[in-house]
Amino acid sequence: MQIILAFIVGAVVGVAVHFLAGGRDTRGVVLAPVIGALLAGLVWTILTWAGLGLDNALLWLSPLVVSWLAWPVVALLARRRRAHDLEERKRLRIA
Repeated sequence: MQIILAFIVGAVVGVAVHFLAGGRDTRGVVLAPVIGALLAGLVWTILTWAGLGLDNALLWLSPLVVSWLAWPVVALLARRRRAHDLEERKRLRIA
């Protein structure tokens, strides 16, 4: 049941990533929080399957640290979106 806390922490960090990372005009508001929540939940699950218990500090700090990996993912998606939009403008001959 504590995995819900990991999802919440990941989503909160994802909200911070959304506002701190550039290219907000290329993505929706929910993308970064969802990526952060998924990363945090995935790492929490992997660590619990690896045998870390609830008394281990690494388990509790991992969602906070790992969800910041949403930043490079969001930056990559923004870069790809801008490149795609530029190609579409060229293809459609839009200034």
